[in-house]
Amino acid sequence: MNWETENNKLVKEFKLENFEDAVSFVNQIMPLAEASDHHPDVLIHSYKKVKVMLFTHSEGKITEKDYNLAKQIDAVFSSR
Repeated sequence: MNWETENNKLVKEFKLENFEDAVSFVNQIMPLAEASDHHPDVLIHSYKKVKVMLFTHSEGKITEKDYNLAKQIDAVFSSR
């Protein structure tokens, strides 16, 4: 897991093939976030890059919930 810490958040940028793939990737992340009741900040930029930022607002810090969701997001990306 090669996520970085940036402004007290777990952050990772994923590079997809094109804009459609970037949107599809975000749509694949959404059910995981909903199921864990943990919602990341997501930014699609440069038409094919997705930046995901994880932070547990209720705790005011990065928690196990963030690491768990990060692993699930990595698995989605790896299976593409």
